[in-house]
Amino acid sequence: MAPPFLTALDSAGHVHLIVGSNPLASARCSKSIEVAAKPKVIAPADADFHYVLAKRIEDGEVEWIKKSFEDTDLSTLGRGEVDNVVDAVFVTVNGKNALSTHISSLCRRMRVPVNVVDAPNLCTFTLLSTHADGPLQIGITTSGKGCKLASRIRREIASSLPPNFGTAVERLGTIRRRIWEEDHRTYETEEPATEVEDDDATAQRPTFNRLVSETDHNAARTRRMRWLSQICEYWPMRRLASITDADIDTILRSYNTPSDLVPPPLDATNPDTRSGPKPMIILAGSGPGNPSLLTMATHRAIQTASVILADKLVPAPVLDLIPRRTPVHIARKFPGNADAAQAELLSLGLEALQKGHTVLRLKQGDPYIYGRGAEEFSFFRERGYVPVVLPGITSALSAPLFAAIPPTHRSVADQVLICTGTGRKGAAPDPPPYIPTQTVVFLMALHRLSSLVDALVGAGRTMESSEIESKPKPWPRETPCAVVERASCPDQRVIRSTLQHVCTAVEEEGSRPPGLLIVGWSCEVLMEMKGTGRWLVEEGFAGFEAPELGSNGSAGLVKGMSIDGPSRNEHLLHNSETSAQISDLSVQ
Repeated sequence: MAPPFLTALDSAGHVHLIVGSNPLASARCSKSIEVAAKPKVIAPADADFHYVLAKRIEDGEVEWIKKSFEDTDLSTLGRGEVDNVVDAVFVTVNGKNALSTHISSLCRRMRVPVNVVDAPNLCTFTLLSTHADGPLQIGITTSGKGCKLASRIRREIASSLPPNFGTAVERLGTIRRRIWEEDHRTYETEEPATEVEDDDATAQRPTFNRLVSETDHNAARTRRMRWLSQICEYWPMRRLASITDADIDTILRSYNTPSDLVPPPLDATNPDTRSGPKPMIILAGSGPGNPSLLTMATHRAIQTASVILADKLVPAPVLDLIPRRTPVHIARKFPGNADAAQAELLSLGLEALQKGHTVLRLKQGDPYIYGRGAEEFSFFRERGYVPVVLPGITSALSAPLFAAIPPTHRSVADQVLICTGTGRKGAAPDPPPYIPTQTVVFLMALHRLSSLVDALVGAGRTMESSEIESKPKPWPRETPCAVVERASCPDQRVIRSTLQHVCTAVEEEGSRPPGLLIVGWSCEVLMEMKGTGRWLVEEGFAGFEAPELGSNGSAGLVKGMSIDGPSRNEHLLHNSETSAQISDLSVQ
């Protein structure tokens, strides 16, 4: 059964025809009035009315058509601008009633949306269990399978949100509108360049984290809108909920130019002085994302630090461990502003140290694996503050594990290479040559996935190497690979594919940063791709208990696209040159 198409419909002024006078009819009328529609109830003159519905009729909020339903009612009781056809019909009498079936068939022929109680097969639409908080609307449906369950799920979701979160949504909408208006005036001689947004998007567009250079004029026109989009994506919900009207003005002023370093107003609270007289700087890794993967030392540092400077990608569940009294600054490392944001963090950290505070520089993964940990260590040491460095579990090794990919496996992969997809100033480093028994993990590479794959398979040239004396051996296009996003988080996603199809897969499925790319034949050790599709998508994190595996050995929600090409074993069996290289590497 295909899933329903969920939409938010503006029903102001619409005519809703309600058949029946029972308590459910009263509820349908109340909902229509809530959305500014005009409910009309059809019921005989001697019908028994629910007392709430009777009061609404008496007050003139609901119109009562005193007669039984007739077929012509659908085309005579509606609005004049739509030729008097009603906009929607709600049948509240028993779904097994012959009248219900007749009305449903009639509405379908006239293409009038109809809802029949307790009869999903007679409905062309169903009502969602909704939570409303200002502009924030949350709707849950079980497609007629369980109304009480939908209500329970809606309550669970609503209770997980910060109180009055709709106010924060309203303020963020104000920011977005002001940015659009101000940028439109700035570039009024040009076509407006706005970031297209979609409430229904299940993932970010693949260009969400693309590189932005300071000379990129088109990117500059949408820089502040991109910055706002990333705030909505990365900031914890609790932090977003605390935005005030005064914050809006300061936030907008703080990004007039890419190099502005005005600290966000949310961090303006003066740090408390719980730390002792001796200042301390701690560089700590927070692991791949799940709070359960924090080291005890890092957890203790989170609880005792008096100032915390966090990376943008440190997930909300980890930030939620920070005591409310501790001021937090989240790095503003958005496209085009990374160097300025890094300088801002160092400046804030040094200022806090000079005031005698214990400063925790909280990083994702491990501080020394592409985390600028050594740079920050040298910066603070040169100024008289020797940092304490706490290790973290790097996603380069843990993400493959959570994706059921062993980076090393006997007779398949005997070495692991960790690479970056982005060098200094956004340059692309040279790709590693193809070694059949090597697993390569690319960090910070998904925003330039296409050029990276082209470089690996020999279809493109890197940005740094204009002259190559000996061209490295290209990777076969059928080499299996996997994109792992938000590893160990509840919304973890794994896209399994090959170098030939992975770019198309990410383009189709969208982006869910942060993520990494794993390339090598070890990707097929526990998950054979042949015959499953051009790519395979696995949703969700199984947690730290044994998952229930499907027939193919995978866990979670899976969908795929068709694939062709040799499996790893076929590739090795039919490639004598590769087999020889494997033997040589084993000897080495």
